[in-house]
Amino acid sequence: MTRSVERAEESSQPAESSQPSQVSLSTAAARNLATTTKSVPQMQEISSRWLLRMLPWVRVGSGTYRVNRRLSYLIGDGRVTFTQAGAEVRVVPAELGELALLRGFDDAGVLDELAGRFGQHEYEAGQVITEFGSVADHVYLIAYGKVSKTGVGEYGNPVQLAVLSTGEFFGDQSLLEDQSIWEFTATAMTAVTVLALPRQAFTQLTERSESLRAHVEQHRAKASLPQNKHGEAAIDLSAGHIGEPVLPSTFVDYELAPREYELSVAQTVLRVHTRVADLYNEPMNQLDQQLRLTIEALRERQEHELVNNREFGLLHNADPRQRIHTRTGPPTPDDMDELLCMRRGTKLFLAHPKAIAAFFRECTHRGIYPEPAELHGHNVPAWRGVPILPCGKIPISNGHTSHILAMRTGEDEQGVVGLHQTGIPDEYEESLTVKFMGIDERAIMSYLVTAYYSQAVLVPDALGILDSVELSYYRD
Repeated sequence: MTRSVERAEESSQPAESSQPSQVSLSTAAARNLATTTKSVPQMQEISSRWLLRMLPWVRVGSGTYRVNRRLSYLIGDGRVTFTQAGAEVRVVPAELGELALLRGFDDAGVLDELAGRFGQHEYEAGQVITEFGSVADHVYLIAYGKVSKTGVGEYGNPVQLAVLSTGEFFGDQSLLEDQSIWEFTATAMTAVTVLALPRQAFTQLTERSESLRAHVEQHRAKASLPQNKHGEAAIDLSAGHIGEPVLPSTFVDYELAPREYELSVAQTVLRVHTRVADLYNEPMNQLDQQLRLTIEALRERQEHELVNNREFGLLHNADPRQRIHTRTGPPTPDDMDELLCMRRGTKLFLAHPKAIAAFFRECTHRGIYPEPAELHGHNVPAWRGVPILPCGKIPISNGHTSHILAMRTGEDEQGVVGLHQTGIPDEYEESLTVKFMGIDERAIMSYLVTAYYSQAVLVPDALGILDSVELSYYRD
């Protein structure tokens, strides 16, 4: 009886709490009295922008930059464009002007008839399109795929001369030469679609068309003028002579219509409410931070335009003779060597980070481990001592192919130069202005932010491009 009473008394007492009571101020409450440490606004879009940092910038006081060159007789040698309806492919008639023989010919009716005389042919990988030593009596336009040109070396061994791809062509010299032969074998590396024009069809059209006949004769006359290996008007010199021969006389001829580059522009209107600028300005100035991020975005767009703009961008201003294709798909040391040897004094390679990774995979497969180069205090990847700099603005086509660019830079080196103008009114940074536009009826301040820039390739061999760089190739 006594034990049951004791148990009842124990059960009636309140149970001790499992959690101790709070004996100090909580951190959540304390934060209301504390000043937080803040970072400046962050922005993921900001990249290294190596192109903007490496280009020598030339001040263009007049807003226009003219590139004067020696007169060049080398014409054409570009790329052609096609249209497709189902399985049928047709060359755009006006694009036939990219052939050296037809450059500058503008008779639309004749070009349309000529385009209709091309026949479409399909080849599987490994099939021969033209064979060394056979009669060259067609011009071939590559509408799709890759073609390997293989010649014969000094001792009869096969030598790979080049790789051609979509938009390129070969055999156009056969349109003028009656008894020419193929000096190489053209073989399909992939499935290939080509458009072929027989020389006989071109000859028949030339006989009927007075305008085409006159253009061909003009082309023959221009081709007979003396020129150097670059197609520039020759400078007649004499060397190694003995005695007192009559020395040749000469002069240096210039292009009559040199190319001019006008400064391009990137602009935006930055709006900031006056209440924000007045009341929320400490510890960071709101206008300064808004301007900083806006300018970062403008600089990113500026670099994108320098790579991709159709008027002055690097990808659209490389001379066709300075564009090569990878021999096997991924970028190999052999491809990089070929790109490097096409110009003197290459200062840098520019490539998408995935293209750089693809190149170093090939190096690793061959047991090659290139030494990095020091640039502006950074160790960067390099090949043959030339820095390979990343640029995410270089596009990736179809998810798996890209380009690698090689450049010589600077006016003194006849390279690639950036163009801008300094000392303009309301300049905030070099060639970038911030102009106050006023306050509207909603108490919003507006600022016009403008960047002026362009780019020029002074001579064709200042810029070269390795095309068809495959990024998704992994060896087992």
